[in-house]
Amino acid sequence: MAKHSIISKIKKVIIGAERNIKDPNVFHKLALTAFLAWVGLGADGLSSTSYGPEEAYLALGNHHYLSIFVALASGLTVLIISMSYSHIIELFPLGGGGYLVASKLLSAKTGMVSGCALLIDYVLTISISVASGTDALFSFLPNAWVSYKLFFAIFGVTLLIILNMRGIRESVIPLLPIFIIFIITHVFIIIFGISTHLFDFATFTSKTSIELSNTQSELGLWGMIFLIIKAYTMGAGTYTGIEAVSNGMPMLREPKVVTAKKTMRFMLVSLSFMVIGIMFSYILFDVQHTPGKTLNAVLFENVVSGWSPGFASIFLIVILVSEAVILFVAAQTGFLGGPSVLANMAADRWFPSRFAILSDRLITQNGVLLMGGSALIILILTKGSVRLLVVLYSINVFLTFFLSQLGMVTHWWKCKKEERKWFRKITVNSIGLVMTTVILISVVVFKFFEGGWITIILTGSLITFSVTVKRHYKNAGTMLSELDSQILPALTSSIDILRNGDPAIDDGIKYDKEAKTAVVLVNGFNGLGVHTLLSVVKTFPGVFKNFIFLQVGVLDAGNFKGTTEIHKLEEHIKQEGNRYVQFIRQSGYYAENFYKLETEAVEGIESLAAEIFLKFPNSVFFGGQLVFPRETFFSRLLHNQIVFTTQRRLYHQGLPFVILPIRIGAL
Repeated sequence: MAKHSIISKIKKVIIGAERNIKDPNVFHKLALTAFLAWVGLGADGLSSTSYGPEEAYLALGNHHYLSIFVALASGLTVLIISMSYSHIIELFPLGGGGYLVASKLLSAKTGMVSGCALLIDYVLTISISVASGTDALFSFLPNAWVSYKLFFAIFGVTLLIILNMRGIRESVIPLLPIFIIFIITHVFIIIFGISTHLFDFATFTSKTSIELSNTQSELGLWGMIFLIIKAYTMGAGTYTGIEAVSNGMPMLREPKVVTAKKTMRFMLVSLSFMVIGIMFSYILFDVQHTPGKTLNAVLFENVVSGWSPGFASIFLIVILVSEAVILFVAAQTGFLGGPSVLANMAADRWFPSRFAILSDRLITQNGVLLMGGSALIILILTKGSVRLLVVLYSINVFLTFFLSQLGMVTHWWKCKKEERKWFRKITVNSIGLVMTTVILISVVVFKFFEGGWITIILTGSLITFSVTVKRHYKNAGTMLSELDSQILPALTSSIDILRNGDPAIDDGIKYDKEAKTAVVLVNGFNGLGVHTLLSVVKTFPGVFKNFIFLQVGVLDAGNFKGTTEIHKLEEHIKQEGNRYVQFIRQSGYYAENFYKLETEAVEGIESLAAEIFLKFPNSVFFGGQLVFPRETFFSRLLHNQIVFTTQRRLYHQGLPFVILPIRIGAL
C-alpha cells in the first residue's frame, strides 16, 4: 500500500489530481471555448504558413507572379473546406468528423479507411511540427549544438504528452501566449508590408500580365496551368488541421455546434488571411531564396529594413521565435484530434476498446500515449528530418478530405427532397470534392517516389490491423450472443440449483452478517454474469447464504457526453444489478446490489470491495474470465484482464478472490 501511495503522489504531481465525475460543472471545466479550440486545433494550419506558402512559391521557379493565382486558389480552398466542414458539424453534432461521415454516409469500411488515414496524419502532424520547431529554434543557436536537435525534439514530444495527460484545457492554456504573439506579429507584418505598396497597384498588375504572357509563351497554356496546379499542390500542407474541429466536438463547450462553427470561422479568417497575405508579400518584396534562411525570414527582414536597427532586430527575433515555437503548439492538433478519432474507432471495435477508456483526469489517456509514442518512434527513425517528414505528410489528410466530401455530396443528393437548402450545400461539397480530388491525386503523384509510398504502406498496415481486430471482435461477439441466449434456460433450472434440492428453505429474505457471502463481479445482466453466478453455486453448493453483486460502470469516450448521459448510465447499471438481486431473492437468499461509476474498473472494484467487506466480513469474491479454446495475441490484447488485476489488488488487502473460467466456442 505504501508503494501504491508513493506512485499516486508522483502521478498527482506530474499529471494532477483525479477529477470528480459527480461534479455537475465537470464538463464546463473540461470543455474548450471557441477561442481556446482555435488555439489548440487551429495552430496546425496557421503554423503551416511557415512552410506551406514557401513550398508553393519555390515550386513556381522564376515565375513568381503566378503565385497570385496559387494564393487565391489556396484561400478559396480554405473557404470551401471550412464551409463543408461546417455542414459536417451540423449533421454530426456529437463529433466524429471525417471518420463518422464516411462510416455513416458511405460505408463502415470506408469510414475505417478514413479513420486510419487520419490517425497516421495526426501522428505525422506531431512529428513534423516538433521537428520543424526544433529546426527553427536551433537556427538561432551555435552550430555546435546541432547534434542535440533530436534529443530536444524527443524532449518536446515528451513534454507535450505530459501536458495532454493533465487534461485538454491544461494542455492548451500554457501555449496561449505563444499563439497570441504569433497572430499579432504576423498580422501586423502582413498589413504593414502590403500597405507600403498600396500605390504600386498599377505596376503590380502590369508585371503580372507580362509574367502570364511570358510563361504562356515559354510553357504553353497547359504547361502554365500544370505549373500552377503543381505549386498549389506543394502548398497543400496549409489546409491540414481544418478537419480537426469536427473530430473534436466532444471537447467543446455547450452549445457544441455553435462553439464549433465559431471556431471554424476563426480558423477560416486567420488561415486564409495568412496564406494570401504572405504569398502576396513574397511578390511585393520580390523575395528570393537565400541559403540557410526561410522565405518568411527573408520577407520579414525586407519589410523591417527601413526601421530603426534596434527595434527591427527585436521585432525580427520575436516574430521568428514565435514562428518557431508555434510549430510546437501545432502538435496539439495531433494530440487533441488523434485520440478522439481513435476513441470513436475503438467504440466501433476497429481498435481495442481500451482506447475509448478515460483516465481519472477524464481524458483518453491511452490515445494520448499512442499518438505521442508513435510520434517519438517516427522522429527517431527519421532522425527528425523535416525534409523526409514533409514528404510523408499531407497525403492522408486529403484522402480523408476526399472521402468526407464524397460522403456529403452523396448525402445531399439522396435527401434533396427533404433538405430545403440542398442545392447550395451540394454545390459547396461538390466544389470541395473536385478540389480535394485534384490535390489528393497530385500529392500522391508528386510525392510517391520521393518517399510518399512509406505513408501508403503505414496506412495500409493500420487498415489491415483494424480489419483483423474487427473480425476478432465480431467472432467473439457471436459467441457471447450464444452465451447470452442460454440465460433463460439457465434461469429456469437455477432455483433448484440454488436450493440444492432442499425444499425446507424459507422463501423469506434474511440478512445474516456472519453467514458466508459470495460477492460476484458482473458487468450487466448477461450470459457471462449469469454463468459466473451459476458456477459459484455449482462449485460451492449450499455454502453461501448471502449474494452480493458488484458492478462498476466505466465512463469512456462513448458515454461521457454530458451530465444526462452519466445519470442514464448510473441508472442502467443499477437496474442491471437489481435483476440479479431479484432473481436471488426469489430463491430464498439475501442479495444486495453494490455499484458505482468510475473511469477505471479496477479502482472502482477495489473501493466497493472494501465497503462490502465491512458489512459482510465472511465474503469471498468471484469473477468470471472468458476462456477461448486457443489463446492468441488478439485474445490477450482485445479482451481485458480486469479479473486478474483485481485478484492481485484484493490479495494485497487480504481479501479472497476466485477466478472462474467461462468457456466460449472456438474462434
